[in-house]
Amino acid sequence: MDALIIETTGTLLNLLGIPFTEIKVKQDGEMTRVEVMTDQASRLIGWHGETLNAVQHLVKSMIRTAKKLERAPFIVVDVDGYRTMQEEKVRKIAEAKADFVRRTGARVTLPPMSPYFRRVVHMHISATPTLSDLATESIGEGDYRQVVIRLKSGKAAAEADSAPSEELSPVMASDDGLENLDV
Repeated sequence: MDALIIETTGTLLNLLGIPFTEIKVKQDGEMTRVEVMTDQASRLIGWHGETLNAVQHLVKSMIRTAKKLERAPFIVVDVDGYRTMQEEKVRKIAEAKADFVRRTGARVTLPPMSPYFRRVVHMHISATPTLSDLATESIGEGDYRQVVIRLKSGKAAAEADSAPSEELSPVMASDDGLENLDV
């Protein structure tokens, strides 16, 4: 399927008039990462990643149709490490909030984010051994869906769940670096 992904991405970029030097495909667990090398990265990324999101959506849809799949495959298109930097930023913010949860016992709600970045947070917290005392859940609806980070169990978790917390309030406007996530 890697060859089909490379061919599909290349065809789409050619149709859009975006030159590229190479397209690499790498499996990362159940996710397929497509890295595009181009001298015009900002043109492919677009305003806050809108063009990159659109290209990613089209590639996923075209692969789904070509392979007659029930669901679109989990493909992430990246250019110049743009998505990778965003993912790392989300992980660092989640770790900082996790530290707050441990120190205070309070639950923390992250700002609304896309399903992709919520998944990045959930996977990071669950897969990192040093964060094994924490749990995550998503709350809210649609564009306002958020991740809650809390202690897994024990007395502190029970007290935190029963006590109101300012940090648990939905965060609509924030300056914690998550306002410009693009997936």
